[in-house]
Amino acid sequence: MLIQELQEGMRIQQVFLCKQKVTGTTKSGKSYYSLKLQDRTGVIDGKVWELTNSIEHFETNDYIVATAEVTCYNTSLQLNIRQIRRANPGEYDQKDFLPTSSLSTEEMYDDLMKLLQKVQQPNLRALLDDFFVKDTEFINAFKAHSAAKSVHHNFIGGLLQHTLRVTQMCYFYCQQYPMLNKDLLLTAAMFHDIGKLKELSAFPDNDYTDAGQLIGHIVIGYSMVKERIDRMAGFPEKLANELLHCILAHQGELEYGSPKKPELIEALALSYADDTDAKMEIMIEEFEKTTSMDFLGVNRFLGTNFRKTSKPEN
Repeated sequence: MLIQELQEGMRIQQVFLCKQKVTGTTKSGKSYYSLKLQDRTGVIDGKVWELTNSIEHFETNDYIVATAEVTCYNTSLQLNIRQIRRANPGEYDQKDFLPTSSLSTEEMYDDLMKLLQKVQQPNLRALLDDFFVKDTEFINAFKAHSAAKSVHHNFIGGLLQHTLRVTQMCYFYCQQYPMLNKDLLLTAAMFHDIGKLKELSAFPDNDYTDAGQLIGHIVIGYSMVKERIDRMAGFPEKLANELLHCILAHQGELEYGSPKKPELIEALALSYADDTDAKMEIMIEEFEKTTSMDFLGVNRFLGTNFRKTSKPEN
């Protein structure tokens, strides 16, 4: 049974991925565990109030078999857990416990490669090929990575899905605004978030690395691209600076983490495409969690209260 299918009063015994394990102390001085348990449909809180022999040793990111009752606390479901043991390898499939894009990874990557082929400038095309065509390690990591820890696209394939949508949007901009340098903008769009490969750890952790905390994906991505440019003979300095500027400015505002504000029209276009896809995905992911047509409360990332649009009457 999936987390999204659980209902109050159920008694269950099933496998979960333990995403968080915190030891607490009750007012009476007894130790207990507070857990966050995950499958591909969501996360649920779990409490282990009695640390008996029925609770075997386990750690964060272990797959566990939990015997529990589904209860309700402050309008949210949680598990009152009686027994825990580590799951055996044959008892679970990782893909059932990690959030994954609803879109085909291979189809998305094929679509991204079609956009890559629209880049004609020789230096930019060679740079793109060096990452997205020739570097197998990079390609495999890029396909499997998330685009965030929690805000948006925080699932396997999230980085690819976000990059594809941003690049598609930038290609549309190029058709509407001929002044845009198509080759520069598409290249910048494909590179803009590659720093997240080092900012966030791979699944199942999907958490900030030391470099992610101290440096951040924008500067990391800038460094990754600049390092490859420096290896290439004859890459024009002005073109390199323009591309690197787009990467540094892609979040648009200094307060959003960009070291630079957009000073090229391509950098401005990229910042709008990136912002649009991120905010649309935040709303989509919130709507997917509920069937309610009521306002969902003020979202801390968007700063506004929103609800689903009413369905047209026949």
